Amino acid sequence: MTEESQTSQIGAGLMQIAQILRADQWATGEQHGLTPTQIGVLRALVARGPLRVTELSKLLVVSQPTMSDVVSALEAKELVLRRPDPDDGRAKVIAATRKAEDLAPALTRSDTLADAIGHLGDADRAALKRALVLVIRHLQTAGAVSPQRHCLTCRFFRPYAHSDAAEPHHCAFVDAAFGDASLRLDCGDHENAPAEQAHDAFVRFEMQGSD
Repeated sequence: MTEESQTSQIGAGLMQIAQILRADQWATGEQHGLTPTQIGVLRALVARGPLRVTELSKLLVVSQPTMSDVVSALEAKELVLRRPDPDDGRAKVIAATRKAEDLAPALTRSDTLADAIGHLGDADRAALKRALVLVIRHLQTAGAVSPQRHCLTCRFFRPYAHSDAAEPHHCAFVDAAFGDASLRLDCGDHENAPAEQAHDAFVRFEMQGSD
């Protein structure tokens, strides 16, 4: 199979998964009177804290006018509110209300996908997570997605710092070794690494520790 054919087949598989996730979001949204984009905003705000409309639009890959409409709709539902930006008194950030925080657990589940992943063995789950981190990092480097809070861009990440094949990486935040199965794609403790460190970590991770 050619590389082009492989890419096409992987893309088709990811599209199928995306369609399932979208269908799950619509089903969940119908229960709570929300659209998938509104759910995405609430999930982002609960996980990351207050964000500007511009940040939300980049994160969810929608236009700013569309995001403004989404935020207004959520305000009317008393799920978000606008606050002064502590870094710029002239700007506003969007914050989740307590009502949204209480609702969040019901919006973050995808039983269909969770059940499918649950059937994978440990090695396959680790390989899947490693592949996802690499794909997201490449997309981020290309400017196709906004910066994500994953290990490869975190200042605490030390790829292939240990000789143990099962747990070759090191997290300086918790001072512990870990393997691909424990890679984080959205970590609340993430802190951006300097550009050079993030680049070196990316290369070392992609090359599996080879110099």
